[in-house]
Amino acid sequence: MGRREIRSWLMDMDGVLVHEEQAIPGAERFLARLAELGLPFLVLTNNSIYTRRDLAARLRASGLEVPESSIWTSALATAGFLADQRPDGSAFVIGEAGLTTALHEAGYTQTDRDPDYVVLGETRTYSFERITRAIRLIERGARFIATNPDATGPSLEGPLPATGSVAALISKATGVEPYYVGKPNPLMMRSALNAIDAHSETTAMIGDRMDTDVVSGLEAGLETILVLSGVATREAAERFPFRPTRIVDSVADLVDGLG
Repeated sequence: MGRREIRSWLMDMDGVLVHEEQAIPGAERFLARLAELGLPFLVLTNNSIYTRRDLAARLRASGLEVPESSIWTSALATAGFLADQRPDGSAFVIGEAGLTTALHEAGYTQTDRDPDYVVLGETRTYSFERITRAIRLIERGARFIATNPDATGPSLEGPLPATGSVAALISKATGVEPYYVGKPNPLMMRSALNAIDAHSETTAMIGDRMDTDVVSGLEAGLETILVLSGVATREAAERFPFRPTRIVDSVADLVDGLG
């Protein structure tokens, strides 16, 4: 396993395990081997639309068995962060079930009257009315939180505007920047490590993006593995001022090294 013994694994979902709803070849073997060896792992996603149950079903439809407890989203990390910062607080939320459920379970009240926070997540139907409400609440002093900074997300038809793009609209109108909880904030990694009781020294992060997965893994002190089964290329990776610990074609290349 190179210079460290890796006992826990964090991995991105899109580009690492699945690509446009299809399992990446070798992903099934990799997950099966982790389960067989009893190595704790978490599948991470910056997408805050879906609940753990939704994502487990989506992975199952691609032929991958991942228990709900092995899924970690920016929505769960955001809810945990807010519950920690301001227990039993209130929020005006723009988002889908993944985010609203996570906040509800963390003891948060959702309101559009003087909330502690405006929380922005991904949604398939951004409402101009709700965005306007968010802007006015932030103007009145609500703190601005966004689940993740991704400007776009993938879809079969091409890129979709994601949380970062809508956050930019709200920031432009208010002059207030949000605090982003998801990758590349190492907070997302820390919360994931805590969720499986793992230690940074013995954990690896597998991702397909240098600007979110690798940099947040690096800043959280993890071994980082860049896979070329998603958006990154070897040439593009070389242009960054930081490097992953390893670059492999896909998770299929990691199966034999698991022990």
